[in-house]
Amino acid sequence: MLGSVPLSPGEVRAVFLGQGSDLARMLILELRLPRTLAAFATGGLLAVAGALMQVLLRNPLADPYVLGISGGAAVGALLAMISGLGLAWVSGSAFAGALLSTLIVFGLAHGTGSWTPTRLLLTGVVVAAGWGAVITFLLAVRPSPELPGMLYWLMGDLAHARGNALPWLTLFVTIGLALPLGRSLNILARGPLQAAVLGVPVRRLEWTVYLLAALVTAVAVTTAGTIGFVGLIIPHMLRLVIGNDQRLLLPASALAGGVLLTLADTLARTIIAPEQLPVGVITAMLGVPVFLFLLYRSRT
Repeated sequence: MLGSVPLSPGEVRAVFLGQGSDLARMLILELRLPRTLAAFATGGLLAVAGALMQVLLRNPLADPYVLGISGGAAVGALLAMISGLGLAWVSGSAFAGALLSTLIVFGLAHGTGSWTPTRLLLTGVVVAAGWGAVITFLLAVRPSPELPGMLYWLMGDLAHARGNALPWLTLFVTIGLALPLGRSLNILARGPLQAAVLGVPVRRLEWTVYLLAALVTAVAVTTAGTIGFVGLIIPHMLRLVIGNDQRLLLPASALAGGVLLTLADTLARTIIAPEQLPVGVITAMLGVPVFLFLLYRSRT
């Protein structure tokens, strides 16, 4: 119902019953419904990625955006777009960029010892800044007519999200793969040494989580650009409500992340209608205070 052209509940109901005006059908079926479905799937993917990374690193501040993984995926996708490649290549390049960024961040943060929250965050911030510089360079050498669209996409934009099969399929497959690992993830959250003693294949499980987090981040970036802090806010808030059991937390993160991004996108479409804001602006306004609060609490 919400947008620059408001619709009544009766008009919405008429469209889904196969009736309604041509304008209402176009607004709902061609613009708002595909965008809402894309927003829900993307939010679910980002929240699941954040939940997986937080249990892997045992750090509530872990998030694809904060650690630079979204930046790596954006660079990969942007390179494919600039080269004029199709959607499959864009998604594949985004996955390669996300995986490369994951390996760089985790490899440098680990060093010769173990991960520490400070080392991980500093490494992620530096890598994210590096990807930002690469993105700026790529945009600077692009022809100017395509620049505004790319900038909006990089800030997180669902205005052109039409194909919803890939993000929804990825979300269902990821949840289907992660849920059987829930018990092992619960044990891994206590530490790799304890998990190994209890018979968990730690190295294989870590690589599985690496790949899943990189995959879902890449699909989310391909669908809607770089949207930050969904993977930080949702798992942390849910953990306060339902606890740390990954068998509950992962599907709950998918649902809550989808709801959050759908509401944020609705706000982005309506707050200054008929103009639209990138949805990444809304999530950043929500996520930055939460991130600073978590960082303040973990300062000791």
